[in-house]
Amino acid sequence: MAAQIKKPGKKSAKPAKIALQNQSPAAAIKKSPANTKKSRLISSKLSYKGKVFDVYTDKVVEPGGHLNTRDVIRHNGSVVILAVDESRNPADPDIILERQYRHAAGQFLLELPAGRVEPGEATLAAAKREMIEETGYRAKRWTLLTKYFASPGFLGEWMQIYLARDIREGAAAPELDEQIEILRVPLSEALALIAANKIHDGKTLIGLMLYDAARRAGRL
Repeated sequence: MAAQIKKPGKKSAKPAKIALQNQSPAAAIKKSPANTKKSRLISSKLSYKGKVFDVYTDKVVEPGGHLNTRDVIRHNGSVVILAVDESRNPADPDIILERQYRHAAGQFLLELPAGRVEPGEATLAAAKREMIEETGYRAKRWTLLTKYFASPGFLGEWMQIYLARDIREGAAAPELDEQIEILRVPLSEALALIAANKIHDGKTLIGLMLYDAARRAGRL
C-alpha cells in the first residue's frame, strides 16, 4: 500500500494547545489579558460603619466592560502567628494553638493566634503584640511565610502569616471578650487533626500546611 503524502496547508491548532498546556503558571498569568486591566470605580458609598470593619457599596466597571454594583467589606488587615517550639523535639516541634468559641461559625474552633493590624501599625509589630496579648509567648526569630486574601469576592481583608521561633512563655493579656484556651500540640498531631477534618479555620490550615511543606523541602 502506497504511503499517503500530506499536502502542505494550514498548521494544526493541536500543537498550540499542547504548548499552552505546557506553560508554567507564572507565564500563563503574565500573558492573560485579565492580568493587564483592573476594574474602574464609578462611585463608593459607606453603607455600614462598624468597630472592626466597614461595608461599602461600590459601582464599578469590570475589566470586561460590564457595570456592576458590589458590596465590599473593608478591613485594615490581620496578622497570623505560627509559633513553634523546637526545643523539646526538633523532629516534631510543638505548635501553639488556641481554642475559642466563634459566634459567626457557631462552634469552638482550633486556630493559630491572630489579630487585626491597627491603623499605621507595622505588620511585624502587630504580630508580636497579638502573640503576647493572646498567648503570653514571645519569640526571638520571625519569618514571613505568606500574605493572602481570606475571601476576595467581597472581603478586602488580607492576612500575613508569620513564623515565630525560639519562643518563651509569659503572661497573656487577652481582651475582655476573648475567652481563649492555649494548647501546645505537636506538629504531627496538628496535621492529623487536619486529615481528620477537625480543623476548620482557614488561616490555620494554610499556615500549618505551608510550614510543613517548607520543612519537608528543607527551606526552614
